[in-house]
Amino acid sequence: MTMSKKDAVEDKDEILEKYRHAGAILADVHSAARERTVKGTSMLELAEYLENMIRERGASPAFPCNISLNEDAAHDTPKADDTRTIGEDMVKIDIGVHIDGYIADAAITVDHTGNTDIVRASEDALGAAIEIVRDGVNTAEIGEVIEQTMHNYRCNPVVNLTGHGLQQYVQHAPPQIPNRKVDHGTILRTGDIVAIEPFATNGVGKISEHGSAEIYSVKKSKPVRLPAARELLKKLEEYHGLPFAKRWIKMERLDHSLIQLERAGVLQAYPVLREVSGGTISQAEHTMIVLEGGCEVITAERV
Repeated sequence: MTMSKKDAVEDKDEILEKYRHAGAILADVHSAARERTVKGTSMLELAEYLENMIRERGASPAFPCNISLNEDAAHDTPKADDTRTIGEDMVKIDIGVHIDGYIADAAITVDHTGNTDIVRASEDALGAAIEIVRDGVNTAEIGEVIEQTMHNYRCNPVVNLTGHGLQQYVQHAPPQIPNRKVDHGTILRTGDIVAIEPFATNGVGKISEHGSAEIYSVKKSKPVRLPAARELLKKLEEYHGLPFAKRWIKMERLDHSLIQLERAGVLQAYPVLREVSGGTISQAEHTMIVLEGGCEVITAERV
């Protein structure tokens, strides 16, 4: 059956409403995260509380709740037996929510270190970027304003982390949105869904992978020999390729199956990303819909 022009418009509107609904849920989850991220809080209990809050609202986590401390920028989610608690740390909480695969992605920093300029550098850089987002803006312009704003605070952007587009069941889709000035970028157009996420640091501004992974995603499915690995791959179908946490999976021989699937090229692992010079990192992120004369931020917390 051929879809009418009216049906196509209605489908597009329905999709945008799913993005908006996911964003509204995420805004409420981040409000709860701000209240609960206090000294002495269990990182595992915090992550599970926020993830369950998403599920109770009728949505699903688009990826495991990231709780990354100090020099760690991203990809730290608690283990199933994690005993860590929050102390005098700079805490990045990065959360994604999806409804039928339509993702809202946002991050906040809760600071217990007293390094307020680092936090303001990422928050103000995000605000400055949002101010210029519109139909026809080049992502290179966004990167330049982010970098300039951070330098006002004597901070550096983390240059090898970027913002990104969002598509159904694709958390990191084109275009990349740089956190620094670049020579060439991509033109944003009305209806694009993008997440801008400046990372600011008092270090050199580069990250590298560190340690083992607690987060994985299926990058391609193919036949595997071991029964346990086949069982795991079947369980992972419910995530539709989106990242998952080891602690979400309950089965015997889980670690062995993860290793087998990673070696076979089925799984991608996401180790923690750490600032190479040990600099402290802050993060701020919102998801927005690009409009003709600006943008609609769908993950803004309600005052």
